[in-house]
Amino acid sequence: MSARAQALVAADRRHLWHPFTHQGLWGGPDDPVVVIERAEGNELIDSEGRRYLDAISSLWCNTLGHRVPAIDEAIRAQLERVAHSTLLGLSGAPAILLAEQLAALCPGDLSRVFFSDAGATAVEVALKIAAQRARIVEGEATARRRFLALDDAYHGDTMGAVSLGFSPGFHRAFEHLTFPVGRLPRDVEGAVAAIRAAGKELCAVVVEPLVQGAAGMLVQPPGWLAAVAEATRAAGALLICDEVATGFWRTGRRFACEHEGVVPDLLCLAKGLTGGYLPLAATVVTPAVFAPFAEGGVDGARTLFHGHTYTGNALACAAALAALAALEALAAQGRVAALEERLALALAPLTDHPHVLEVRRRGLMVGVELVASRAGPRRFARAQRVGHRVAHHGRARGVLLRPLGDVMVLMPPFSMSDDEIDRAVGAVRDGVDAICPAAAREAP
Repeated sequence: MSARAQALVAADRRHLWHPFTHQGLWGGPDDPVVVIERAEGNELIDSEGRRYLDAISSLWCNTLGHRVPAIDEAIRAQLERVAHSTLLGLSGAPAILLAEQLAALCPGDLSRVFFSDAGATAVEVALKIAAQRARIVEGEATARRRFLALDDAYHGDTMGAVSLGFSPGFHRAFEHLTFPVGRLPRDVEGAVAAIRAAGKELCAVVVEPLVQGAAGMLVQPPGWLAAVAEATRAAGALLICDEVATGFWRTGRRFACEHEGVVPDLLCLAKGLTGGYLPLAATVVTPAVFAPFAEGGVDGARTLFHGHTYTGNALACAAALAALAALEALAAQGRVAALEERLALALAPLTDHPHVLEVRRRGLMVGVELVASRAGPRRFARAQRVGHRVAHHGRARGVLLRPLGDVMVLMPPFSMSDDEIDRAVGAVRDGVDAICPAAAREAP
């Protein structure tokens, strides 16, 4: 390792606090510090010049690869104008144009856009809009104070989002700070029954449509989303679709809710919105949701008192406009469908692997669940860190993977070639073959 790389690693271990990372293990033999310094195409390059195929789109947001000329140029051009100005009491051309573009792309009459900076904040905004709207429409004494979300949901790490997507493994330390949320099962009858039982107390139902990403790429049964939408409307409540992970062609369509003809009342977007370049999120609502906030007197009692310093940041909005244009062009050329087919073909040999319980896929969202044995099934012990070890094996061979426990995730960018898709899936297969047999013998 070069002297410069050594200095960077040492400084990292002294000063950086990494998300979702056991800092006591960080920098050890099982968690070596890899410092990314540059990128080309679909590869990241570390401080020693080693290349890594980015098979997880840099945590699911990098949709078009790295150093995309059109996005680079859009950011440079915006820098010649202004990098940031507030949307509190002012407006800005990039934010206006992006809101207009999102209104054109979103399904149905979703057309009013509130910008924030991350998936969790997009969900947080949606919660506040739903809660305040109920008080505006039905009065301060409204009974509509309950939210329902899926079992094993994950909607981010701000406190409202944690309440919705409480996960013991992630959030046990904060349980005393959360508000109660009812849970929807993943079967149609159970979900509809839970919504009906909530009745007039129900404010909103919040779901990741079709695929629950951080839960392990759990795929909902056909018809589930449509049935939930119908029951939610019948209850007089709002439907919030969190498409932070599933939006922008990840499931094979522009938005996952379109697979079942559902138009939510509020749609949460982030991750791929800027092509993975800059932090930006959007909460898009229908005119019916927005209208009560624009009524009333000059006292501002109906104002949504929520905002972020970098709401509608000009550089981020410029990047998003370029990224959306490039992604829409790829989809129009049929590249999304072609990648789906190639990915399904590459994954096929894993479906019968003795250490693979299930291969779950919708579009370009993939979860490969690893087990010690399919019989039972018999699972690996958490302390064995089998998913982590498989990912480490892939990284040593130049492919960047990240597990969710013992579920290996693949979320390739739409810019990948067929050969790169094969290489990414091959890294998972090689890692499973190298790690799982021995780990199975040690499993409880």
